[in-house]
Amino acid sequence: MAKKRTFLRAEWRNLLMLNYEVDPAILIPHLPPATELDFWQGKALVSMVGFRFLETAVLGIKWPWHTNFDEVNLRFYVRHFDGQQWKRGVVFVSEIVPRPIIATVANVLYHERYRALPVRHTIQPLDAHSQSIQYEWKAKGRWNKLGATVSTDLQVMPPESAEAFIFEHYWGYNKLSDRSTHEYQVEHVSWQIADVHNAYLDADVAHLYGNEFVPFLAQPPHSAFYADGSPVSVRIAGKLHT
Repeated sequence: MAKKRTFLRAEWRNLLMLNYEVDPAILIPHLPPATELDFWQGKALVSMVGFRFLETAVLGIKWPWHTNFDEVNLRFYVRHFDGQQWKRGVVFVSEIVPRPIIATVANVLYHERYRALPVRHTIQPLDAHSQSIQYEWKAKGRWNKLGATVSTDLQVMPPESAEAFIFEHYWGYNKLSDRSTHEYQVEHVSWQIADVHNAYLDADVAHLYGNEFVPFLAQPPHSAFYADGSPVSVRIAGKLHT
């Protein structure tokens, strides 16, 4: 089958992911048709993610003032069997970016769950081998925070590792209706990773993501990972039906 046309090209950089174990039941209302939850060693995980979008082009066009920006999202992990193979993918509970037009286009074309809020990041060297990375997003007058101390020594991502489970999902799924789903493909090289310490999340979880996530995101993360990132391509969505 021929690959679909590329919708978006960009660089995803400085990806910080705090991963939390949750009750699978809270994810079922968000689960798109034709997918099922993908578990890591029997655990249902969600990830709070901060990263940088750079050199963004939609359908080959770089829109002024919309090429470089930050994103913070909450996502979980699913898989879909296409009749021949299992495809491992992600579903977004929420995606936050600072540009309203980006949120509007993504919501209309991809049925994503974007919100436009002020978002910013800081990256500060601490010493020769570590740096502080923090993403912030403002809601109801409050700056929410996601951050950690990250090593500057990059490593190859081991296959079949916990990091590979979190980072190497090359499909995205969005619920269109009770019987149909958007499926899109994300392409990039395997990312280099680095050690993470002192990870933290300080956020109004109930307001941003719902009361059902509060008891889980209030706990220390199950794990915290960092990837340097790379150029990425996102192909135009297809549809799945059940």
